[in-house]
Amino acid sequence: MGAIELILIRHGESAGNVAATAAQRSGAEVIDIGLRDPDVPLSEAGVEQARALGRWLANLPPDQHPESVWCSPYLRARQTAELTTMQDPGTPQDLRIDERLRDRELGILDLLTSAGVAARFPEEAQRRNWLGKFSYRPPGGESWADVALRLRSVLRDLDDEEDGKRVAVVCHDAVIMLIRYVCERLSEQELLDIAASTSVRNASITRLVRPSGQGRWALESFNSVDHLESGGAPVTEHAGDEDHVHPR
Repeated sequence: MGAIELILIRHGESAGNVAATAAQRSGAEVIDIGLRDPDVPLSEAGVEQARALGRWLANLPPDQHPESVWCSPYLRARQTAELTTMQDPGTPQDLRIDERLRDRELGILDLLTSAGVAARFPEEAQRRNWLGKFSYRPPGGESWADVALRLRSVLRDLDDEEDGKRVAVVCHDAVIMLIRYVCERLSEQELLDIAASTSVRNASITRLVRPSGQGRWALESFNSVDHLESGGAPVTEHAGDEDHVHPR
């Protein structure tokens, strides 16, 4: 047996999301944030989103509350989890921080926009286009396949420790996509088709269910932000490098 429900939560909008989107739109080569990726905090909108998420959870029936919370160690994820649980006394306050839930590492491409990669590392830009998001590993960084490998191990541990429980996982957009890939047993093509057409919105909820605690998971909902709209919080979408998803 293992967990019976995964409530996957992307962190609220971060200062890095705002800076990256501004840099992409202006054609800048470098994202001006001045912080290590693990240290990037939520934006003001991200704080509002996390609080709205917590209020929504607090209004759920007792038998729908998460029974534990696993969280990426990155600051924006921890802030989201902490603000959410502060609003919801029905959710456990103790977070299980696990480094395997961290965001994808970009290596030498960290803090570069698509324009920056093309200008400074043209051979890497070509290699990224050729291999696609799933297989391309930047020097010093990770491919999506690398992230999937570490997620397989954390999901095994989660099953061992959370038998028969509903578990909230607060993490990042690529991590949510790749948890879906592992749990639903998607093909690379199926995963990339989803990634090319849909970006995971900030503070959105994706639910995977498996009542038996065994076998393949079923997708109950994906990328839902109804709780933000009803709670008066802004809905934000920061798509990243959606032009470099499929091999070409």
